[in-house]
Amino acid sequence: MTAPNRNTLWAEILIEELVEQGVGAACVSPGSRSTPLTVAADSHPELTVYSHLDERSSAFFALGRSRRRGEPTALLCTSGTAAANYHPAVMEASESRVPLIALTADRPPELHDSGANQTTDQVKLFGDAVRYYRTLPEPEPEARKLRSLRVIAARAVGEATGLPPGPVHLDVPFSKPLEPVEVEGDVPADIEGRAPLGAGGRDGPFLRQSRGQLEPPEPAMARLRGSVEAADRGLIVCGPANAPTPERSALADLASATGFPVVADPLSGHRFGDHVAETPVCGGYDSYLDGVDWPGPEVVLRFGASPTSKVLRKYLRDHAETQVLVDPAGQVREAEFTATELIAADPTAFAENLATRVEQPAESSYCERFEQTEKQYWERVTAACESQFFEGGVLHAVAERLPDPSTCFVSNSMPVRDLDRFGAPRTGEISVLGNRGVSGIDGIVSSALGAGSVAEEPLVLVLGDLAYYHDMNGLLALRRCGVDATIVLVDNDGGGIFHKLPIEQFEPPFTEQFKTPHGLDFEPTGELYDFSFERIEDRAGFCEAFEDSVGRDGTQLLSVEFDSEQSHTVRDQLHDEICAQF
Repeated sequence: MTAPNRNTLWAEILIEELVEQGVGAACVSPGSRSTPLTVAADSHPELTVYSHLDERSSAFFALGRSRRRGEPTALLCTSGTAAANYHPAVMEASESRVPLIALTADRPPELHDSGANQTTDQVKLFGDAVRYYRTLPEPEPEARKLRSLRVIAARAVGEATGLPPGPVHLDVPFSKPLEPVEVEGDVPADIEGRAPLGAGGRDGPFLRQSRGQLEPPEPAMARLRGSVEAADRGLIVCGPANAPTPERSALADLASATGFPVVADPLSGHRFGDHVAETPVCGGYDSYLDGVDWPGPEVVLRFGASPTSKVLRKYLRDHAETQVLVDPAGQVREAEFTATELIAADPTAFAENLATRVEQPAESSYCERFEQTEKQYWERVTAACESQFFEGGVLHAVAERLPDPSTCFVSNSMPVRDLDRFGAPRTGEISVLGNRGVSGIDGIVSSALGAGSVAEEPLVLVLGDLAYYHDMNGLLALRRCGVDATIVLVDNDGGGIFHKLPIEQFEPPFTEQFKTPHGLDFEPTGELYDFSFERIEDRAGFCEAFEDSVGRDGTQLLSVEFDSEQSHTVRDQLHDEICAQF
């Protein structure tokens, strides 16, 4: 390896080792201090580089890509506020266990605390949100330092993909010159001879890393087998896959062996898939479990993060006698604090282990009640959605018509809740994603487009008008990063979710300070970012436009406008009718 100066050498080795450790893409934003990193990333033949003008959008794009692909994406930016703009996505990555590697360029140490331009304290900028942090040494073509640099890169990837996975932060100081200009004597011509391992690396990763599967403990599994076989009523709960859930085949085997129905959050990876054809997967619980005549389960097996449904969370709080959390990182992700046991194990290994042990499934009436209620629930929901057009009906139509295969990214606030209540389980290779770690509405567009950059399958994004407004900058990735999407914009002119809170009764300040109507017409964004914008007024028109959009190239935005208060009224009436029925 030869390089015109030490900064170039340093950056090339860092990027090379990240790629050798499995990093396949980097999101790069323009800046001067990060020049060595940008040039190294751009010139690496095995690294896909996505260029983003806005660091916040860049970070969320990387988050979406890493979430969909399951491997870390690198982030590269200059010093100062550029790095600070990564923080929201880093927080989300931490809480939702998504691997990311943030490389923030920095001024050299002598310029810190000096008033030098674009210089601030970037040490541990993201606090405890990162799994691993290092301020790198200043670049130097010295054998031990170059070996250390490779090991740091390896550790960064290892920590990002460990238990639990999440973001890491490497702060990388550079002195000028930043460009790949020749600096006489800066890098010895015989650097590979002087530092054969540091400069030249190895054939493959410099430090190979392997992690074993965390097997469930024998005493706990033996005890749990007894609890499961003694139970007449049991439930398998799969929350959002921010914490791992079992593979679909393992989940199906567990449900079959235990006789327990599966309650699947729309973000769990289990509400949609071919296993639904043979496994009792339930999705209407957000309404009917609110009824007064539902007996509680004796045993609950929980995978994934906390469910989206408040109704389900309270049901488990009030009824579960034995509630087992399965989490490979051994973390208690259950905010009602009523779980009775935590098993630190790989969820798939746990499901497979328990399925082979259980010889006597539960008495069938509890599962049959779920299956019968599910059938009646979805018949009632379908009839309601076909007779009136409201926000929940949009998510019902989207879930019903998603192509097989496809990726659907759904925003926080009301869209994910409507998908939870109105998105019926179905077969098909469908990946439904969302940012439920910190549950913000910023970065939704960019996260979705990052997820869509991974595969050729259709991408559908469903979001509200405030989430759209928050991340309109992210729409530039449609052209710059070559991503197409069907964007469903549920426009109710403000924060419609606040109608669900008691503050709605206080006027003022409800309208101006909570609902915050903006009065914006988003149609010009289609011309600005070069996509088709269509305003739709009824269900038939929406279904036709949606099916047309997912079947063709390019990006189309389908805008449906609602009165949020009226949509809440429809939701509440339907909820009350279903609770009374069951």
